[in-house]
Amino acid sequence: MAQTPEQQEIASLVVEVLNLTDVEPKSIDPAAVLFEDSGLALDSIDALEIAVAIAERYNVHISAEDEGTREIFATLANLTAHVVQESGQRLGVA
Repeated sequence: MAQTPEQQEIASLVVEVLNLTDVEPKSIDPAAVLFEDSGLALDSIDALEIAVAIAERYNVHISAEDEGTREIFATLANLTAHVVQESGQRLGVA
């Protein structure tokens, strides 16, 4: 599945923040589960780092206590959709 420009932007942020030197942002499947071995195999610390970076860059706050957080972080597509919706801005136009 090809990434949208918005998904490319969030994928680049994830790779940058987590220092994933062996991962190309464009290679992240938007539908792949990020926390499983078939995806990026991220953990809760990675999610926290991504949440902090998103808050700093887009002023979108994702709380670990929110019921929807697990679903937000499930895939690149979900994470991107949440950031776009909550920020009220269009991504991928930098």
